[in-house]
Amino acid sequence: MRIVKEAEERKNEILDVAERLFGTKGFDNTSTNDILNEIGIARGTLYYHFKSKEDILDAMIERMSRQLIKKAADIFNQKDIPVLQRLTMMMMALNVDGNLGQEVMDQVHKPQNALLHQKMQIGLLTGINPLITSLIEEGIAQGICQTDFPAEVAEMTLLYSNAVFDDLMQYSEDERQQKVTAFIYNLERLLGMERGSMQAAILPIFQNDQQK
Repeated sequence: MRIVKEAEERKNEILDVAERLFGTKGFDNTSTNDILNEIGIARGTLYYHFKSKEDILDAMIERMSRQLIKKAADIFNQKDIPVLQRLTMMMMALNVDGNLGQEVMDQVHKPQNALLHQKMQIGLLTGINPLITSLIEEGIAQGICQTDFPAEVAEMTLLYSNAVFDDLMQYSEDERQQKVTAFIYNLERLLGMERGSMQAAILPIFQNDQQK
């Protein structure tokens, strides 16, 4: 008997299978036939939802971005955790893990996928910036930091960190340490905090990134 599924359910099923195959075989080594055979659907059904394998990757990145933003939002809402600790946990939650995460990021960082890379960054910034802004406002209310421009500080921080600490950037260890030190120093100045007061909150983000 033919099983007819709702469009959104079928679309997510295709993405689930594609994610599994991309994570195990790699994007380049996975064909649309592999996806079709795994699910057991007609080619026309696949093309009804996605025009190409690249279109599947695009949708996968969108879904992954939504999941990362939700993780960050869940952390933000844990009000019993101190502000700076939540900031660290939230930023660490933006790291993608596992074979699939690495495969997707490898594809995103290819020159021909520059628009996908930009789209993913914009999506994350749009979802995360209001959360970081609210955390800064909490910090101001608690007397931890001071700025008249919390949203702009959040935006500058996220844009700078996404650009300078992107996986595409290649630094020597000394250069990386210099940029991390400068990033923390300038963030403290933007937030009107004493020098060294952000070290404990920010350094774990970069240490975790190096261990990936």
